[in-house]
Amino acid sequence: MGQPTTRPTSAHVDELPPSRLRARALLTAALGPVVVGYLAVLLLLALTVAGADGPQFSLSGVLAASGPAWLAAYQVPLEIDGQPLGILPLGPTVAIGVLVARSARVAGRRIDATSRSRATVIVAAMVGAHLLATVPIVLLARGTGGLAVQPLAAVVMPALITACCATVGLSRGCGIAAALRTYLDPAALRGLRAGLLGLTALLTGGALAFTLATVLSAATASRLFAVNAPNVGSALGVLLLCLGYLPNAVVMAAGFTAGPGFSVGAMSMSPFTFSGGVVPAIPLLAGMPERQAPWWPALLLLPAVAGVLVGCSLRHAAANPVARLRMVAVAGAFAAFGSVVLGALAGGRLAQGSFDPVALPLGLVSIAAFGWIAVPGGLVAWFCGPRVRRRRAHVVARDLAEQPQPSEDADGDERRVEVKDQAEAKAAEGEDAVEDQHEDENEDKPTDGDVAEDAEDGTESNEDPAVTDDGSSGDDVDPGRG
Repeated sequence: MGQPTTRPTSAHVDELPPSRLRARALLTAALGPVVVGYLAVLLLLALTVAGADGPQFSLSGVLAASGPAWLAAYQVPLEIDGQPLGILPLGPTVAIGVLVARSARVAGRRIDATSRSRATVIVAAMVGAHLLATVPIVLLARGTGGLAVQPLAAVVMPALITACCATVGLSRGCGIAAALRTYLDPAALRGLRAGLLGLTALLTGGALAFTLATVLSAATASRLFAVNAPNVGSALGVLLLCLGYLPNAVVMAAGFTAGPGFSVGAMSMSPFTFSGGVVPAIPLLAGMPERQAPWWPALLLLPAVAGVLVGCSLRHAAANPVARLRMVAVAGAFAAFGSVVLGALAGGRLAQGSFDPVALPLGLVSIAAFGWIAVPGGLVAWFCGPRVRRRRAHVVARDLAEQPQPSEDADGDERRVEVKDQAEAKAAEGEDAVEDQHEDENEDKPTDGDVAEDAEDGTESNEDPAVTDDGSSGDDVDPGRG
């Protein structure tokens, strides 16, 4: 008998070869979000159909609808009986993004992905798994006449969302964040962080406005829920519908509080304008008004508070006020770009009916978002931050004010006395220089007495008997020879 084979448990994972650990981590990261996401969509569809009244539960129908529903979580537009469905719930997209980012981070920690090359391998594996799962769903959805997906969007959107979320999950561990800090200006990075804060504050303002409208219309929401959900399956379906489209409603409310507003078919509203129309009868939209209220412009304080928060976060970012204004401008640009992306994802086509389309004016929303962040944020960052030059000038002015200042007449007299003293000093120096020059010339020039003395000295030296004609002294002459 052969030796019994055992499967490695978690206690023996560290003993496995590194190649097997790497392969297992990559496989888990690649297939985990795909499998978990698809099973979650399949389970929710099965529970909704099983609890609803009407036709008998059909497993084949649930399986056929689960694939396109899973792609809808990646913002892939659908077609139902030839009618476009472009406004897709952002709630499942957020859940999928969190799942992908977490799976990538766990895989990076298991294989020690501290370099960008290893992070690229993880991202490529996850994108490849999503592409492989997309192809059969697109082919199967084409064969059914009721539900179809757009092939190009089905390939691009899952890969794009997966790559972005996986990169975010790996940004700290593999050095992407450090590389951004190296290649980007520190002021730009600080502005991007403040822009993220500003965009979050704008969305928070929209959420507050939406919550206020829903609370004031709680009776209408309860009545709509009772009408649309007579049984358990319908109640579950309506609840999932409201939860899935809740982020969409928050984005639309943020567009309303920012000023440009939004539209649902023929109905459009903003803090200053209102055009009535029909809206879907779902509990999520119970707070939609029937007429304009005079207090709506007061909601513009919410995005103004977002700009003030950005300015407060940057008021100590630099000593130079101009540098702080640059950071505020970067934050405003980031908030404007984020508003456009979220507005495009939150809206879309809705079956070519009276509710089509659901949209935000993206151009006006981007301008409004930039203005609400840049103007209040710039004012706060400029006036509430440190001003080193002004402080130094104030100190110098105070010191000069404390010193005693002479009068104008005394000052003039002192200046005249100083000029006079300088002139006299220069004149005295000139006279001394002339006298010194004359003395030097007199010392160098011989006088008459000196000439006479030199003559007498010469005579006396010639009459000296001790000096002979040959230049020798008399003392050297032998007295015997004389």
